[in-house]
Amino acid sequence: MDIKLITGDLEKIKADAIILGVFENGEGNNLEQSLDEALGGAIAELRLKKEIKGKSGEINVIHSMGKVAAAKVAVLGLGKKKDLDATKLRAAVADAVRALHRKNSLDLILALPDTGISVKEIGRVSAEAAYLGSYNFRKHLTKEAEFGEIKSLGVLFSTKPQQDDFATGANRGQIVAQAIMLARDMGNEPSNFMTPQDMADTAEKVAKESGFKVEVLERRDMEKLGMGGLLGVSKASFDKNPPKLIIMRYKGKEADGWDLALIGKGLTFDTGGISIKPADKMEDMKFDMTGGAATIAAMGAIGKLKLKVNVIAAVPATENMPDGGSYKPGDVLKMFTGKTVEVISTDAEGRLILADALGYINKEKPAAMVDMATLTGACVIALGMITTAAITNNQALVDKVIKAGAAAGERIWQLPGYDDYKEQYKSDYADFKNVGGRPAGTITAGLFLGEFVGDTPWVHLDIAGTAYGEKEKGIITKGGSGVPVATLVNLAEMMSES
Repeated sequence: MDIKLITGDLEKIKADAIILGVFENGEGNNLEQSLDEALGGAIAELRLKKEIKGKSGEINVIHSMGKVAAAKVAVLGLGKKKDLDATKLRAAVADAVRALHRKNSLDLILALPDTGISVKEIGRVSAEAAYLGSYNFRKHLTKEAEFGEIKSLGVLFSTKPQQDDFATGANRGQIVAQAIMLARDMGNEPSNFMTPQDMADTAEKVAKESGFKVEVLERRDMEKLGMGGLLGVSKASFDKNPPKLIIMRYKGKEADGWDLALIGKGLTFDTGGISIKPADKMEDMKFDMTGGAATIAAMGAIGKLKLKVNVIAAVPATENMPDGGSYKPGDVLKMFTGKTVEVISTDAEGRLILADALGYINKEKPAAMVDMATLTGACVIALGMITTAAITNNQALVDKVIKAGAAAGERIWQLPGYDDYKEQYKSDYADFKNVGGRPAGTITAGLFLGEFVGDTPWVHLDIAGTAYGEKEKGIITKGGSGVPVATLVNLAEMMSES
């Protein structure tokens, strides 16, 4: 897709459609005035009739009937100028792109008033909106699509922006959007097309494209290392889809050590094991590897952006299946760190595989660690499908993560991590239980992971509610969301700049 800054008379530029951004009161928009004149006052008339109000997200399509070079004009409401920010602009443009794309409009122009947002940011959000708003996953559909792929988005300002600033922003937006789409593709794949081996293969492909190193630990390596959690969860799949521990290392600067460690849950399908899940909606458990997908995709973007930061990442990838060899409730597992865990539920498997990965990466002494996982149904009950939960042992780090998320338009809410909660997962037969009961389930699951990171600054992100969705709005579409790829890239960028 070609994302470019354009100049010239809007009414004379050929395109399938123009997306004309307007404010509620029409302020600061000479582009609206000139286009309205060319259309014979059609926009002004619709404003007079209150059909165009300019409210945020409102879209009205006008067919030009040859009065301007573009076939149609989509008047896109941006709300009040004082309320507009980059995240809201991206969401509105993504909705407009999606609506036009479905009508097979593939060459688009985005015409914007003076928004007060920097040119670099507009370049970034324009690219992200174009890619993510037109995203769809059709790999396994045999019916031919009724629309093609977006070819171009030309951006025209009512002011005179700097080409270099726009290009820098658009390039970054394109790289991050493509990483998000990769994470979406991985999540949307059914589990027979996204096995632990497939995840490892994807990581190796991304590494080759983005310039970092990959090491894949096999079952025999895990046995030598004593990774009882990852081995326990994967026992039923040893023969057909054996576990993988995918390690990625990106060196963006010459200094030794790791500035950041990323760890993502790669549970490629979760039946619940012996503690089997209800059949209803079990098909969604293909999304239980989206934390791992986000980790791989974010590493790809970090590499392509050539950020001056050293990042190490790990994805424990496995299935959680029931059979005669499965681990069972009541089993005691010895983890990589030497700590022991009593299994209360085999459906609380994510924290077991993450615990081994966290312990393994922690031996590399990273300055900060962030893990992400579709970890608890309790998170969906607490925060719905809109907000990611955070648990931490370091307030300064979680503040950075939340700030990185806000800049990405990915909401994160910190939950308390009082030591009192830890009483819930104490065991009579091992150091810990893998379940702390129903009360505060997201908190106890997060604190359980914290037992395996020691004093290393660490943040856990529970993306159970935000990793996939059921409706299209803004940059979000049905299926995998790609959360929290953009947050992780922003965090790495913040660290590289500091």
